[in-house]
Amino acid sequence: MSHKVLIINPGSTSTKIGVFEDETLLFEETLRHSTEEISSYPSIVAQKDFRKNLITDLLARKNFDIKSLDVVVGRGGMLRPIPGGTYPVNDALLADLKAGVSGQHASNLGGIIAREIGDEIGAKSFIVDPVVVDEMQDVARYSGVPELPRKSVFHALNQKAVAKRYAKEQGVPYNSLNLIVVHMGGGVSVGAHTGGKVVDVFNALDGDGAFSPERAGAVPSGALVKMCFSGKYTEAEVYKKLVGGAGLNAYLGTNDMRDVEKWIGEGNAEAKKIFDAFVYQVAKDIGSMACVLKGKVDQIILTGGIAYDKNVVADLKEYAGFIAPFTVYPGEDELLALCQGALRVVNGEEEAMNY
Repeated sequence: MSHKVLIINPGSTSTKIGVFEDETLLFEETLRHSTEEISSYPSIVAQKDFRKNLITDLLARKNFDIKSLDVVVGRGGMLRPIPGGTYPVNDALLADLKAGVSGQHASNLGGIIAREIGDEIGAKSFIVDPVVVDEMQDVARYSGVPELPRKSVFHALNQKAVAKRYAKEQGVPYNSLNLIVVHMGGGVSVGAHTGGKVVDVFNALDGDGAFSPERAGAVPSGALVKMCFSGKYTEAEVYKKLVGGAGLNAYLGTNDMRDVEKWIGEGNAEAKKIFDAFVYQVAKDIGSMACVLKGKVDQIILTGGIAYDKNVVADLKEYAGFIAPFTVYPGEDELLALCQGALRVVNGEEEAMNY
């Protein structure tokens, strides 16, 4: 029996939707929202009816019968830290999305709208692997400063999706493998997967690990303290130096690795230095996670937009190929990953998690 699935992935200025029949995409659409439209609402949650109506109107324009849906899936939002998996949008989860218990973000609307549409048409509603997925082992949480524990903030949806894809292609359970998964996009996250859990991962937002196109990764902490108290910068300006204006943006004025490759091809020596430093730092993170797995690594998986870059892939293999073989799944397909997460539950391949 096939299942029709609606995927809802809200971003700050857009709402991406996809309609699938099992894993076959029937259609997808990105609904753009102007700054004026978004700023007219006092809060993220207040945008719910606006975004929901755009979705239902689009389905109507495409002559798609919304009542034919079996499942509605929303992008998971800023919930309490939870293990990875597919979660039905129960009342407790819904309340925490509305409250924004870990922060206000447009992704919170995914589960809220999914639950509302699901209730109206008698369909199941889920979220899958939100960014707050936390499966870190206790020993990985210590930073050296008790007030500043290491945190699990990473590309959980794509990391889990490609890890499970690899396991399925090999015909073995995901929880039987030791994997290092490297997501390289606007941010970079490198995770150690064992026993079906991401037991350690470099914070992809504002904590540690390699620099990325837009983020600083780990920086010298003493120098950072001096910068913060120099009187030259506000708190917001310092944070911008770590998230958004950092990495490739800070060094070269671009967040696109394709620009960097172009400049290298034109003989730009500085671009080559920054490219080499990026690969070097990601390779060091891979080596760190190999130690977490005590050297027993079945596969290193590269994913995210930068995994399309053949030079990045070749250089990482040169650095870390001695650890394990590489598999490359370039890009990320969040709509399909969300769909697959729900299908694994409704098809009985995986147990639903309870929030």
